[in-house]
Amino acid sequence: MNGAPLKIAVIAGEVSGDLLGADLVAALKRIHSGPVELVGVGGEGLQAEGLRSLFDFSELSIMGITQVLSRLPKLYTLIRQTTADIIAARPDILLIIDSPDFTHRVAKRVRTALPDLPVVNYVCPSVWAWKEYRATRMLAYVDHVLAVLPFEPAVMQRLNGPATTYVGHRLVADPALLETRRLRVGRRPGNGTILLLPGSRSSEIQKLLPYFEVATNELVARNGPTRFVLPTVTHKEALIREMTAGWGVKPEIVVGAEAKWKAFAEADAAMAASGTVILELALADVPVVSAYKVDWIMRMLTAGIKTWTGALPNLIADYAVVPEYLNDVVRGASLARWMERLSADTYQLKAMKEGYDLIWQRMQTEKPPGEHAARILLDVLKKKKPGRF
Repeated sequence: MNGAPLKIAVIAGEVSGDLLGADLVAALKRIHSGPVELVGVGGEGLQAEGLRSLFDFSELSIMGITQVLSRLPKLYTLIRQTTADIIAARPDILLIIDSPDFTHRVAKRVRTALPDLPVVNYVCPSVWAWKEYRATRMLAYVDHVLAVLPFEPAVMQRLNGPATTYVGHRLVADPALLETRRLRVGRRPGNGTILLLPGSRSSEIQKLLPYFEVATNELVARNGPTRFVLPTVTHKEALIREMTAGWGVKPEIVVGAEAKWKAFAEADAAMAASGTVILELALADVPVVSAYKVDWIMRMLTAGIKTWTGALPNLIADYAVVPEYLNDVVRGASLARWMERLSADTYQLKAMKEGYDLIWQRMQTEKPPGEHAARILLDVLKKKKPGRF
């Protein structure tokens, strides 16, 4: 590609999206010989690559329909502000990363004002789970989707959505995960350490921790002394300590990424909130049972959910590798019994490890995710603006 200046508008709404965007931009700078300018919204990762965020992107970190509804006025204000600023900047391309409640609304408005502006969507919306019609609607404002899960291109093709490419998942190349996996693969269970991972949001923690307490009591009653480790993040440590203060069997609470990966390496098994952490555990070769409880509005909408499972490892393997318990069927005693089966040399453990091997194979790519994504972004630019790039 020639050395023409390249102005990218980028919108990332959460930490995970910011990391993906920063990885893509860093790779892009290695490939593109000209200067790269960033405008838009992002966090520390993108800011380190030169972005001056239009506002603190933590304002977009919302989850659940009730939270979205309560924040609608603020969201619409930020949508209008971001749209106007991107239109005024006249970028060469718009990169939207995850957080579809915000990023897709901005993309629609920007495309209306700048119909020739190419738009790339990093992280495929979960059209495979619900609201399948979103795939076709995206054709109006998205030129290419960069998927982080290997089954998503086929889903988007079936639903007649935009062109979609699996570029790989950042976890597969994460140095800490790779080291943890190296330490664990081939390891025999039996050190009596169980991980408790109730989620990273207050609502998740408050809903799941009482069931985890029941599970810890059950495990100790049935098996004797057991070590429980609960990794968390700094801004949730106080809540975790408050909620576990009265437990009969207190977990070891550890804070930060380094402590989390150390706990992953040492654990026999884990009970965890459904989400990306389930995939982290599967790729790190940690046996896990998934649990989740949603808010009351989401329960009313469950009839619209199309997917057969909420666990990402199961979707990637296309069969039930990880057991999962949702809403009213979450039981501490059930979680405890799974911990017993997964922390010993059982058929259940062997079956799960076999599934983990398949998931690992299916998530491999020839190029690192950031580089793969950056090259597709440049290809989209060439096709949309052949005279300049």
